[in-house]
Amino acid sequence: MKVAIFFGSGSDRETMKKAADVLREFGVDYKAYIISAHRAGALLARTVAQVEADGCEVIIAGAGLAAALPGVIAGQTVLPVIGVPLECVSPGKSNGLAGLDSLLSIVQMPPQIPVATVGIGNAKNAAYLALHILAVKYPDIRQKLVAFRKKLADDAEQNGGRGVDL
Repeated sequence: MKVAIFFGSGSDRETMKKAADVLREFGVDYKAYIISAHRAGALLARTVAQVEADGCEVIIAGAGLAAALPGVIAGQTVLPVIGVPLECVSPGKSNGLAGLDSLLSIVQMPPQIPVATVGIGNAKNAAYLALHILAVKYPDIRQKLVAFRKKLADDAEQNGGRGVDL
């Protein structure tokens, strides 16, 4: 396992699955965990220590509202932690802040304990950032990313430069 994905609630599963999908597409092993930083702190600490011992190299952590999970994890490890701010939505309604509360909580980490942060709900970008971090060490991941970027550029070239009907 190269990447561990953490999120605090089962209701975050669909969003965080997008990170897993990207990692799977690139052939990168991961494990996912649903653990609340507030409700199960001791379990979280044990699990972070275990994924580190198992050779994990990057952690993705999604959290909503106070969004403590990425920061709590970052305080327990020196592995890179990528935070995904999540909008907390109950059936039929939002909490009114549309994930801005989560974004600000994750991005405002105290000095010396950084958490990289992607856009609200953008678990895919968290996975791409994890891949870029891993590409420094793994040539096969780097090659896949270079090919992926080339395809993006080729697709843009094929679709660009022409007038479009609006």
